[in-house]
Amino acid sequence: MTGPEDPSGEDEIQRALEAGRTAALAAECQRDLQEWAASYPVLFSARPFDARLYGTVALANAFGAPWESADRLRIAVRTSLWVFAADWIVDYVAKTRDEIDAVTRECLAVPDVDVAGQKAAESGTPGAELARCLADIQADLTSVPAFDAHRWMWRDQLRRYLTAMAVEWDWKADGAHRRHRRADQLTFEQYLANADNFGSSLVNIAHWIFTGDDPTLARLGSLRKVSEKVQCVLRLLNDLATYERDVTWGDLNSLMLGVDRSTVAARITSIVEDCRESLRPLREACPTQVDYLERQIGYSTGFYGITDYWGAL
Repeated sequence: MTGPEDPSGEDEIQRALEAGRTAALAAECQRDLQEWAASYPVLFSARPFDARLYGTVALANAFGAPWESADRLRIAVRTSLWVFAADWIVDYVAKTRDEIDAVTRECLAVPDVDVAGQKAAESGTPGAELARCLADIQADLTSVPAFDAHRWMWRDQLRRYLTAMAVEWDWKADGAHRRHRRADQLTFEQYLANADNFGSSLVNIAHWIFTGDDPTLARLGSLRKVSEKVQCVLRLLNDLATYERDVTWGDLNSLMLGVDRSTVAARITSIVEDCRESLRPLREACPTQVDYLERQIGYSTGFYGITDYWGAL
C-alpha cells in the first residue's frame, strides 16, 4: 500500500525511471571508456584497473550529470580515468623524485604544444605514456571553440594537480605521517590545502570547457573556486572510506595526521555549508553547473559511505 503523499506510486516510478536512464548512460560511458583505455595497454595494465574501476568511474560521471549524453560526457569520463592513471604512476610506479619531475615535465608540455604527448611517447617512459594519453584528451578538447580562450585555465589546473601530486610524494618519502610525530610534521590543514591532488577540479574544468554554454564559460573562474571547495569535500570523504586500504598500500590519509573521524566529518559539514553559500549567487545564471557540483557532493557522500573506486592491488 502506497503512502498518503503518493497514493498512485507515480513518484517511485519516476525515480526508478530516472535511475534506469542514468544507469544506461553509465553503461554507454563505461563501454566508451574501456574501448578508449585499450589504446593504452601499458598505462592501464595494472591489476587495480579492473572492470570495477571502469564501472564506478562511469557511474560517478553519469550520476553527476544525468542530463548529458555519453558523447558529451566522454571528456569528463576519460579525464577521470587519466587522473587514476597519473595517481598510480606517481604513487606506486615512480621510485625517485627525478621520475616525478619527468612525469610533470612531459605532461605539462601537452597544453603548450599539441603534439608534445605523441613526441614524448617515443621515449617509452611512464611519463611519456601518460602524456600521450593526455594529448588524446586535449585533442578532443581542441574541437570546441572555447578551448582557445580557456587553454590557460586547463594548463593551470593541470599544473596544480601535478604539483600537488609531487608534494604528496615528497611527504610520503619524508615519512611526514609516521606515528611518532614531531612539531614540524605534516598537519591536517597542510594536507587539506593540497587537495588539488584529488583531481576532480581538473575533470570539472575539462568538462565545462567541452560542454559549457556562454553563461558557464563567462563564470568559469567563479565555478572553479567552488569546485576547489567541493574537491576538499571529496578528498575527505575518500579518506574516511579508504583509511584501511591507504594503510595497506602505504598511502597518505588525513586520519594519519592526528585527527579522528568526527573531526574530519565536522570539517566536511563546514565546507559543504560554504559550498552552498558560494553556489547561491551562481544558480540563476548557471543552474545546471550548480546542480553538477551539488550532485558531486551528494553522490560521493553516498558512494564513499559503502566503497571506493580502486580494484584489488
